[in-house]
Amino acid sequence: MTATVPDPTEQVSGGVSANVEGEPNSSARETIPLLVPADGVPPVLTEAAELAAAADRLAAGTGPVAFDAERASGYRYSQRAYLIQIRRRGTGSLLLDPIALGELSIIQAAVGDAEWVLHAASQDLPCLAELGLRPTVLFDTELAGRLLGYERVGLGMMVERVLGFGLEKGHSAADWSTRPLPEPWLRYAALDVELLVELRDALEAELHEQSKIEFAHQEFAAIAAAPPREPRAEPWRRTSGIHRARTRRQLAAVRAMWTARDRLARTRDVAPGRVLPDSAIMDAVLNAPTDATALIRLPIFSGPRIRRTASTWMDALRGAAALPDDALPAPAGPSGDGLPPANRWAERDPVAAARLARVRAALAAVAATHTMPVENLLEPALSRRLAWSPPRPLAGPAVRGALVAGGARPWQCELTAEVLLAALVDPPPEARPARGAAGAETGPGAEADAGTEAGVGTGAETGGRDGATVAADAGGGEAEAAGRSVDRTGVRSSSRGAGGGSERTRTRGGGRGGRGGRGTAAHGAPPAHETRPPGGSSGAAGTSPGA
Repeated sequence: MTATVPDPTEQVSGGVSANVEGEPNSSARETIPLLVPADGVPPVLTEAAELAAAADRLAAGTGPVAFDAERASGYRYSQRAYLIQIRRRGTGSLLLDPIALGELSIIQAAVGDAEWVLHAASQDLPCLAELGLRPTVLFDTELAGRLLGYERVGLGMMVERVLGFGLEKGHSAADWSTRPLPEPWLRYAALDVELLVELRDALEAELHEQSKIEFAHQEFAAIAAAPPREPRAEPWRRTSGIHRARTRRQLAAVRAMWTARDRLARTRDVAPGRVLPDSAIMDAVLNAPTDATALIRLPIFSGPRIRRTASTWMDALRGAAALPDDALPAPAGPSGDGLPPANRWAERDPVAAARLARVRAALAAVAATHTMPVENLLEPALSRRLAWSPPRPLAGPAVRGALVAGGARPWQCELTAEVLLAALVDPPPEARPARGAAGAETGPGAEADAGTEAGVGTGAETGGRDGATVAADAGGGEAEAAGRSVDRTGVRSSSRGAGGGSERTRTRGGGRGGRGGRGTAAHGAPPAHETRPPGGSSGAAGTSPGA
C-alpha cells in the first residue's frame, strides 16, 4: 500500500505523548510504512533539455527546497555526487544524474535565494558545490534534532519520531556510480527528500517552543558559510590497527604502504580499501617479508587480484626499511589542533589536565540543562585550546574574545563564557593534585578524545554510509575502506555545529549506518564516530603509538 504524504500541520498539532525516553515530541501513534513516493518514482534526468524543463518547474514551486546527494564512498576514491535529489512544493521530486549533466548552475538560478533543507548538510554540501550548487539560506534537520535533544538523529528515525512515517531502508551501501541505477535504489533515493520539508517545518516549530530557533539559525549560517575542509596533515595515521606498530620504522612502513595504496586508488578511482585493506597493510608491516614470495604467503596477499601488485607493496616496504633514522615519522602525529594528545596532558602538564577536567564538567552541565550534546554546545577542540592556554588576563572579556576567535557563535558564547571563566581559574599551588595524580585527566568526554588526539583512527573517521560494504569487502572495517570523506553525521565535516560525523552519519534510525550523522547519536554519550561536529571537533576512538 502506498502511504499518503502527510499534512505537516496534522503531524505537529495537538501535542504528543513521549514513548521514547528523552525524545522530544515523540509520538505513541503507530508508524506508517512509506515504501514509495506519493507521486511515484520520478525519471532520472540525463539530458540538457530535461534539465531546463525541470529548472522551470523548480522555479515555479514555492517554499523551501529539499536537497540530497548520493555518493559512492565505499566504492570510489572521489567524493563526487552520482545522484542529486530535489523536492519542492508545487514541483514534486527531481532526480538528476550529475555524471551525464555536468554542472548544475541552472538549478542554482532556479532556486534563487530560497531556503535549502538538507539532513547532515555538511556531508553533502562539498559535492553539491562541485556542481555549482551552494545555499544562501540553510536548514539542517539533523542538526536541528541535535539542538532539540533527540537521542537518535538519523533521517529515518527522525521522520518516524516526528512525522510518524517509516522510510524504506535497504540501499544505504549501494554503489551509486552504477549505471543504470536500479529502480529500487531510485525509489529509496526519492524517499530521502519526500518528507524533508515537512520534517523541517515540524522541527522549526519545536525550535521555537524550546526557544532555540536563534541557536539553530546561527548554526545553519555557520555551516553554509564554512570553507572547504583542510586535508589532514598525516592521513596515513588513520590506518586501522596502527597501534600495533611499535617502532618508528614500522610506522614508516605503514606510511609507505598507505601512500602507495592511495596513489593506486586515486589513479583507478577506487576506494582505497578495495585496493588493499588496512588489515593487509598491518599484516605486511608486522611480518616484514623480505621478498615478494614471502609477501604473497600472507593471507590477503595470496589472492590473485592483490598478488598482481605484490611488487608495489614490496617496493614500499623496502623504501621504508632504507630510510635514515632522521626521516622516520614521530611516534605520535599532530593532534589536529596543535595540542598534545589529551591522554598525555596529565604527564605533560597536570595543572592543564585538571583544568580540562573542570572545563568538560562545566560544559557538560550546561549542555544537560539545555538538552543538547556537549559537542554542539561548544566544539571540543576549542574547549581544549582554552584549557591548555587560557586567555590572559583571565577575565570575562578575554574569554569571550577567545571564544569568538575560535569560531564560537554568539549563542555559544552567551551560554558558556561565564562557566568557562570559572573553570579556567586554577586553584592555589597547595591545593593542586600531585603530578600524575589519579583523576587529573578525568571528566566528561575524556575517553572520547584520547584516540583522536593521538592521531590514530580505528575506522570511526570513515563516516560514509557505504562503510559497511567496504568492511565486508575488506574483511575488517578499515578507515580508508569506508570512504575518504566523513561526513554525513557527524559530524566529521568541515563546517561547524553538527554532530559527528561523520563522513556521513545519517542513518535511517540504525538502518543507514553510513550517513553517520545522519547518524544515531546518543544525547549525552554519542558514539565515538559521531562525536565530531562539522566544525572538525574530534571524537574517534583509538590509541597512538607511543601514547
